[in-house]
Amino acid sequence: MTDHDGGRMAPEAGSSADAEPWLPVVMHAAFFLLLGASLARFLLRHPGEPRTPWIIALSTTLALLYVLGPALGSRPTPRRLGWLGGVVATWMVLVLLAPSFAWCAVPLFYTGLRTLRPRAALVLVGVLTAFVVTAQVELSPTGFDPNLVLAPPAVAAIATAVFVQMQRQAERQRELADRQRQLIDDLLRTRRELAATERREGTLAERQRLSMEIHDTLAQGLSSQRMLLQAADRVWAADPGAARRHVRTAESIAERNLAEARRFVHDLGPADLAEGGGLDEALRALAARESVEWVGAVGAAGAVGPTAGAVGPGGAVGDAGAVGDAGAVGLPGPGALRVRCHVDGAPNAPLPERVGPALLRIAQGALANVREHAGATTAALTLTYLGDQVVLDIADDGRGFTPGPLGVRDSASGVRGHGLPAMHARVRQLGGTLTVESAPGEGTVLSAAIPLEPLEPLESLEPLEAFEPREPRP
Repeated sequence: MTDHDGGRMAPEAGSSADAEPWLPVVMHAAFFLLLGASLARFLLRHPGEPRTPWIIALSTTLALLYVLGPALGSRPTPRRLGWLGGVVATWMVLVLLAPSFAWCAVPLFYTGLRTLRPRAALVLVGVLTAFVVTAQVELSPTGFDPNLVLAPPAVAAIATAVFVQMQRQAERQRELADRQRQLIDDLLRTRRELAATERREGTLAERQRLSMEIHDTLAQGLSSQRMLLQAADRVWAADPGAARRHVRTAESIAERNLAEARRFVHDLGPADLAEGGGLDEALRALAARESVEWVGAVGAAGAVGPTAGAVGPGGAVGDAGAVGDAGAVGLPGPGALRVRCHVDGAPNAPLPERVGPALLRIAQGALANVREHAGATTAALTLTYLGDQVVLDIADDGRGFTPGPLGVRDSASGVRGHGLPAMHARVRQLGGTLTVESAPGEGTVLSAAIPLEPLEPLESLEPLEAFEPREPRP
């Protein structure tokens, strides 16, 4: 620490040698022991001298002054400096009257070094050492003795060096303790921030999951129900039986959506996969169901036409469909949609846990877009196992479009584009790719390829808001 003039400040109370709690106790005990020994030596060597009362009075005064020192602290306050000056002056008078009191200088070295700034403390140590040398020479019966001249400065130098070293060591220990406290505080703050970040990421991931699940299940189901109820409303007076069939179909879709909602709230797989047939059977069931619902909704209502297309596939239709050629559904009429499913190959091992639900959701979302926007009469689901990856192709013969970023039509066209970003997110989370091939009037092919080897999942490029379901445009 420095003062406003740039000079180094003296250490504060308890900051230097106080780091060793035993040192002040030892120094205080040594001072009183040396003071008592010096007084006893004088009284034994010089009984009845006229200066004896003065020696006793000054010794008592020095002892009382020294006792007051700890109560004043160690900071160089005016009171502390005045006290130190009184102690040193009393000791000097004692040394002049009785040189044997020079031994009390060592504890005074400690007191001066602990109280004063370094330069002032060194000056005080030099003055005290000079008095000690003078006293030792006077006590020597032979006069000048090199040992008496050199020994006190050596002792003073050793005492000063030991004290300074202890002071520096204590300073380093304090700095180390401060750094450790700062590191601990930083660590605790980082852990809190990391925990908060993980909570936010978990919340966002769950929100994204629910958003995509809602878009691919509830939102699409509600759209189908709306179209069926619109169809029922149009034929209610002319064909009550057909209207009731539309209402029953809408009721079955609502029941299935309710089951889906209950499952994804609990983070379970799609209901079709939960029935135990695997992804192949789930896709076949989806194809059959989409064909039946679309024929029932459009075949009787007639005028319910799709809007401009966002996803539609073109290209070859699969081989044998689950619906059959004319089967229970019958040949598609004008505006009807027939969905076929074809599986090529078989998996070498069970699919990873997240792959099946992701591909089924992609198929549901793609067929919903075909149904609502493509104006197609035929669609095909083709599932291909290639050993190290599984590929799902959804193709239709609809009106097609010009793909933009992520395969989505430019928003200026007024077409909803929330399904494809959600599909991209699902595929990227599994380390796969999603491609869209389309052209106006030539249908659309959507292909999702997911590796079967464990890969590091990629983050979605789209913000969460892109996956939130919105009201379809009429």
